[in-house]
Amino acid sequence: MKQQPELQVRKKKLIEVDGLQFKDLNNDGKLNPYEDWRLSPEERAKNLVSLMTMDEKVGMMLINSRRMGLSQEDKEKTSHDGVLDEGIVEKGENIFAINKIYGTTHTIEKMNLRHFILRDNYSPAEMAEWINAMNEVAEGTRLGIPVLITSNSRNEHAEPVFGMNDASGIFSTWPGTLGLAAAAKGDIKNGKDASLISQFARIARKEWDATGIRKGYMYMADVVTDPRWQRTYGTFGEDPEFIADAIGRIIDEFQGEELGKHSIAMTTKHFPGGGARENGFDPHYEEGKWNLYPTPGSLEKYHLPPFRAAVEHGTSSIMPYYSIPSVKKSVVQEFEGEDIPFEEVGFTFNHYFLNKILREELGFKGYVNSDSGIINKMSWGMEDKTEAERFAKAVNAGTDIVADTNDIENLKLAVDKGWISEKRIDEANVRLLTEMFTLGLFDDRTYNEPEQATKVISTPEHWDAAYEAHKKSVTVLKNSEQTLPLTADKLDGKKVYVEVFHKESEKAASFTEKARKEANELGLFTMTDNYEEADTAILFLQPKSGAYFNATPGLLELELCEDKINTALDGELYRETTLSGMDHLKEVADSIHHRGGKVIMSVNFVLPWILGNVEPMADALVAGYDTFFNAQMEVMAGNYQPTGVLPLTLPASEEVIAVYQNGDCISRNDVPGYDKDKYMPEGLSYAYKDSDGNVYKLGHGLSYYY
Repeated sequence: MKQQPELQVRKKKLIEVDGLQFKDLNNDGKLNPYEDWRLSPEERAKNLVSLMTMDEKVGMMLINSRRMGLSQEDKEKTSHDGVLDEGIVEKGENIFAINKIYGTTHTIEKMNLRHFILRDNYSPAEMAEWINAMNEVAEGTRLGIPVLITSNSRNEHAEPVFGMNDASGIFSTWPGTLGLAAAAKGDIKNGKDASLISQFARIARKEWDATGIRKGYMYMADVVTDPRWQRTYGTFGEDPEFIADAIGRIIDEFQGEELGKHSIAMTTKHFPGGGARENGFDPHYEEGKWNLYPTPGSLEKYHLPPFRAAVEHGTSSIMPYYSIPSVKKSVVQEFEGEDIPFEEVGFTFNHYFLNKILREELGFKGYVNSDSGIINKMSWGMEDKTEAERFAKAVNAGTDIVADTNDIENLKLAVDKGWISEKRIDEANVRLLTEMFTLGLFDDRTYNEPEQATKVISTPEHWDAAYEAHKKSVTVLKNSEQTLPLTADKLDGKKVYVEVFHKESEKAASFTEKARKEANELGLFTMTDNYEEADTAILFLQPKSGAYFNATPGLLELELCEDKINTALDGELYRETTLSGMDHLKEVADSIHHRGGKVIMSVNFVLPWILGNVEPMADALVAGYDTFFNAQMEVMAGNYQPTGVLPLTLPASEEVIAVYQNGDCISRNDVPGYDKDKYMPEGLSYAYKDSDGNVYKLGHGLSYYY
């Protein structure tokens, strides 16, 4: 027998039946099945769907980004004491206004949307108050259906990137996803397991739950097989077995043993794996719309295992990728002994992948959540169709909710024209509402306590665990003549110079100031700001390449370079920079070496960089993954034994990722780095080898004490 939940209402009334309290969400004075918390979530969802109008069902099937009132500059365009944004953005006014955007109250009351993506990054208490205010508006509507707030990751230390790292630094701040992989794989190498991933997810769940963000667009189960893929930094690397384990742990901890009122529902992405790129180009733009499978068995062997794990661990929803499986540039792929027919439409529109593979073969029971923009922008394979036809194709293929749109008109048009059956609309709504009922949003989890959100996210143990993970992620790639650790006896009477290099000079200056401040606070080194009087240099390199929403003129640059002349795909020449100040970097290194000093370089790995331009200058080379400067310096000083290992194989040179005139890559786009040598031309080896003979392949990482 279920216990009476503590129900709270702000717009509707409570009613009493059989000595128990229930919310009278539709104001009829009676207990409807969907209001009865004693019934199963699915029973309640089915009853509610039977009471909904088509307009309400259509609104339920869209999820759109929604700003907080705090981000609205014109406070006249806010409500609820500035908490809700009521501004209107005309179509085309900014890159996200593909359709006219209405105020929060109008969107909930008149357009019937209930799913929203939060991208703002305010305090935990402010986020909780915002979600409460939205739910207060929702409670006042005809059926009192609450809202569900989704977000991308908020617990990783990274420079902001829309759609990936929308927010950082408010919740406990861990290294990037690659850093979590480096740390956990290091533990595995040392005879332990990937419990660090479980700890990360367990702590993050508490923080999300306290604020009321109950759904996560995370994590990426994609296996990196094309090194030029710009989204590599959001993955757990290139090892399918490890990624499957990590994804399972994340789902288990965020969702719990089963989905419930303190769960964060996961959306695992991007089915069936976005790593098999065409020479790195990403389907956020047209040049990258194809998934290639030139290697027999690659889809089943490398790309699908993490999604099998996600389904087995009960992920609440799955997000398909934008891309199209290419017939022309793939060999026949099989799954469970059957040939896979490649329909050349994006996976969100792909009936075979969503129904046959995901639901029938893998046994997925949750709902399918499209990636953002499939109706208006990244509608690959459906470009010649209308928006209403795209909705019909996606929904009939198995997509239950369409992301980052409020285009109720075209989804309704597809229904009115008979292109989508009401039965299919009802099926999608039952799936979506079952999740909301299971999360307790209709009952005692509608509203959150802002003070509790502040308290939970201020928990010192959370931040301590995150900092420990930063130190664990640090990977020593090269350590000539035992340069590291920089112990007190080695540095006796010597001065240390610290500088940060970045693609953007302004950021390099501010990061340098931060790194020096942290070095001084640690008190481990005698510091100098003049490299010409230093005996040791610690140089942090933070290269950047490419963009999230736009293709580079030529292939994505992986060398650390400045003003390098490249050839675009159209034959034109252009200049590329991934790291500014390369001449200055060499000056510093030469100056230190001239005086017999040591140069320690740390490279931030958001991509599998080609290191030939910098590694020879370093006496010790360290890999970080959006890892804190101070955590890295603690490892460099010997305060912490390095245990991190590479979650990726680093390419030896541009030669091993060269592309022939016909567009084929010398190394297979669909095969992880650790297996690429099986397919390389004779005489070529894929992985980078440094001047000490270390090979930078998956799992490489040195310790100080052998």
